Amino acid sequence: TGEVKFYVLDADDPIISAWQGAFSDMFTPIEEMPNELREHLRYPEDLFRVQTELYSKYQISAEDFFQRTGAWSVSQAPSVQPRAFFDGAGATDAGNTLAVISIFLFAAGFPAAEVLLEVWHPITLMFFRLILAVATLVILWIFMEGLTQVLNAPWFKGIKIGILGFGIGTNLLLFAQWFTDPVTVALLATLIPVSAAILEVWDGRRKLTIKFAGGLIASITGGVIAVSENISIDLGWGVLMALASGFFYMWASDKSVTGLPAISSIARSTITFTGAAVFTTFNFVIFFTLGFIEIPSGVTGAQFFNLIIYSVIAMAISHIFFIIAVDKVGVAITSLHLNFAPFYVMVILFLLGETWDLRAIIGASIVAFGVWLAQIK
Repeated sequence: TGEVKFYVLDADDPIISAWQGAFSDMFTPIEEMPNELREHLRYPEDLFRVQTELYSKYQISAEDFFQRTGAWSVSQAPSVQPRAFFDGAGATDAGNTLAVISIFLFAAGFPAAEVLLEVWHPITLMFFRLILAVATLVILWIFMEGLTQVLNAPWFKGIKIGILGFGIGTNLLLFAQWFTDPVTVALLATLIPVSAAILEVWDGRRKLTIKFAGGLIASITGGVIAVSENISIDLGWGVLMALASGFFYMWASDKSVTGLPAISSIARSTITFTGAAVFTTFNFVIFFTLGFIEIPSGVTGAQFFNLIIYSVIAMAISHIFFIIAVDKVGVAITSLHLNFAPFYVMVILFLLGETWDLRAIIGASIVAFGVWLAQIK
């Protein structure tokens, strides 16, 4: 008939009492509800969410309240479907899709870096890259979530993660290439998923199954094939620096998610990259003061365009997608996608007029198999 009845569950509630005072004939006591309706009563989901949000902060001390240090987060319901790179319909899982986007954008930075490194010192380039990336992230964060969220974020904790992880890792990679050569660094970078897997296996978040181990080996093998045009390993301190760089970067990516659960991925990216910028600025000032590097006297339009790609696209935007992917599928699975990078670089260069590279295609195929195999339950 379309008739609606409003049942009052808590007659002492001041708001409902006010409504009853104004519309006395509109409401019915809960005692008069038929039993067949009572069986379907459920706790209001919106009320539950509000109360959950309040309970997440009620135990925090006054000093830490606005930083949300120690805030609780609601655990997400586990997926009932296995996380697979391909499902029955051929679609990708959300986390893997984000990882693909992230690494493709990351790969766009390689051709840009090649142009910039012809005239810029690596430390100078990294300094300006991080400053521009952080500025971009801050603007996006304010636009998306508001200035209050930015000001109340756990900056100290995030900057500490950024310094210890992204800052040290990024600069170690630069010095690794300085002490060795780009080929050695590229080959060692294919081992980064091992560091990510160790992090998850070490604290019990992932079991080292035969399928996962096989997927890890396949991803590394595909990555090695993709960069193996001139295989050479220049042993020395550079090797240790390159390996350590991968570990620090994966640790920071993982810690950005597990250590900062109460904020968004763009917030995690911004405050941790701020830490990396602080560390790199410190290095830049030291080298500049000692006269080892200098600031470019001028920047051409082409160089500025490549700097935007290298900083905004290949670092800031790419990292947001990477952190979201880590949040969804874990740092180990996300890191397997890193070995797609040579293939994506080849695709970008092909679009710019270069030729196809068969090794990159074969390597990417093996990496894809490894990503799929590692996620089979």
